[in-house]
Amino acid sequence: MKERLERIGTQWKWFGTALRVNDRYGELNGNYVAAAVTLAAFISLFPLILVVIAVVGLVSTHSTDVAGEIIRKLGLTGEASKAVTSAIATAEHSRRAASVIGLAGLLWSGLGLVAAIEYALDTVWQVKGRGLRDKLGGLLWLAGAGLLFVASFAITTALNFLPPAVAALGVVVGLGVDVALWLWTFKVLTNNDVVWKSLLPGAVVGAVGLEILKAVGSIYVPRLVTSSSAMYGSLGVVFAVLAWLLLFGRLLVYAATLNVVRWEEDHGTVTVELQAPRIPGTAPVEASRSGDVLPAPEVGVPERVT
Repeated sequence: MKERLERIGTQWKWFGTALRVNDRYGELNGNYVAAAVTLAAFISLFPLILVVIAVVGLVSTHSTDVAGEIIRKLGLTGEASKAVTSAIATAEHSRRAASVIGLAGLLWSGLGLVAAIEYALDTVWQVKGRGLRDKLGGLLWLAGAGLLFVASFAITTALNFLPPAVAALGVVVGLGVDVALWLWTFKVLTNNDVVWKSLLPGAVVGAVGLEILKAVGSIYVPRLVTSSSAMYGSLGVVFAVLAWLLLFGRLLVYAATLNVVRWEEDHGTVTVELQAPRIPGTAPVEASRSGDVLPAPEVGVPERVT
């Protein structure tokens, strides 16, 4: 089957690239790299929730039915709806403390998430981190990403006042902002000097995938939260959020891998020596991108790894 797919890949260039991206993803243990991003993103949710609590608490003091509006929008029932009502009632009394603690924690956890994304991108490109420069790059990325989010919300709000006939323009604008965000992420958080144009394929794939995840998050995740909450209680919400974040982490790694594979197709690769532990009875001759040493099938092969 693999040989048949490879023959198709030689005829259709885009299909061959897709095969190489999938192979590279597995060779780099992409699922584990994506899991690191998922964990960091999940941890960063807690201070973000504190900030949201402060905002919701402030809004709810000037509105009579914020909890009911959120429950109706998300289609929540049972324990999930009770949890939202209780959380908003608490937010009205703790909004000031939550805002201070949440903003400080959000900055700290945001830098942790940025560090995880930097690790994932550097792993895909097989480069080392930049130490303190990564922290400064993380702050720069947070500032740029914040501006893009603000611009996106402003444009979306403005489009709501336009006639329904131009509603499709909102999708185009959303994709454009997503592409810009992915380009900004790849350029700032990766330790390489690749031109913007070479990062565009992964940015487009990431933008389309993110829009799909947004749709899944707005349609399927609330139903999953409701059903899982009925069975597992509040833990069901955690399962639903983790599932969404895991898909996002894998999307990030796949999009970055596409850029690397396309770069190698255009510019080629280099071969370097790799040191490995000497194990009696083995004669390694090859290693994978992740450093896994492959022994030789015959005895007497020189112990040089390339």
